[in-house]
Amino acid sequence: MSLDEALRKPQDRLADLLSAEMEAVNLLIRARMASRHAPRIPEVTAHLVEAGGKRLRPMLTLAAARLCGYTGPFHIHLAATVEFIHTATLLHDDVVDESAKRRGRPTANLLWDNKSSVLVGDYLFARSFQLMVETGNLRVLDILSNAAATIAEGEVLQLTAAQDLKTDEEIYLQVVRGKTAALFSAATEAGAVIAGAPEEHVRALFTYGDDLGIAFQMADDLLDYEGAAQDIGKNTGDDFRERKMTLPVIKAVAQADAAERAFWVRVIEKGQQADGDLAEAMALLKKHGALEAARADALAHAAKARAALLSLPDSPMRQCLADLADYVVSRIN
Repeated sequence: MSLDEALRKPQDRLADLLSAEMEAVNLLIRARMASRHAPRIPEVTAHLVEAGGKRLRPMLTLAAARLCGYTGPFHIHLAATVEFIHTATLLHDDVVDESAKRRGRPTANLLWDNKSSVLVGDYLFARSFQLMVETGNLRVLDILSNAAATIAEGEVLQLTAAQDLKTDEEIYLQVVRGKTAALFSAATEAGAVIAGAPEEHVRALFTYGDDLGIAFQMADDLLDYEGAAQDIGKNTGDDFRERKMTLPVIKAVAQADAAERAFWVRVIEKGQQADGDLAEAMALLKKHGALEAARADALAHAAKARAALLSLPDSPMRQCLADLADYVVSRIN
């Protein structure tokens, strides 16, 4: 690999390796998001699907299938399925979170309305199940349908855990596995299963996706307190203002004395935030080493993801996936 190639972002290299297959995925997505009777469906879907997202999850499905030597057509269906599930959850999330922006553009619920976003999300979930069924593989259907249920469960759990100081690291991991890692691991596991890979490789790719998703979310949570706004696509401290019990806060609360706990109760549970509270929160995170501890956890999950790939045949694709695990935490390293 040349130096220029090595310095390129892993997802860009992945996109190059999978360019022909991703074009087929995009064509299938456009075909299946059409609706003869309800033109609002493709309007809303296109607004999000064609908004310039990285398509990382469907690429993971294609990469896993390629890594396991698959030569059939159905990894295209599975990649489109994964993207439809992801898009459906984004449409629903923006309604739940009352979001006004997604990928730098107005959200669908802002441009249309909440009803349209919810119903089009439901339509995409239904389309995703149609695509799964067409593969004729019952195990793949089991993997992806379980992922869809886990995602919904994780979102509901987050509603109850987000502003509750009793939320601990075990509950946090349940939420992260639901809202983020479940679709990563389903994407990689389904790619291995459709390829008929040995169980050792199926398990390895599941583990890779699971740990990659966890590292990805932990890095995002850390960047909310450490990142520059232009790097993270939102304002520093947004999670604090939205009173989210993310990993750095959970670690600081676990070590808080009575006065510090009273502060967290006021700003997180009661939502009584004032000028200077973000700075106070940052001081407490640093005092208890919460940011460094969260960083160490994210790096450990990235390392586990990379290690999971070692049982798979060496190839440029495997190296690209390994580099991707490093890349998702490079912003916090």
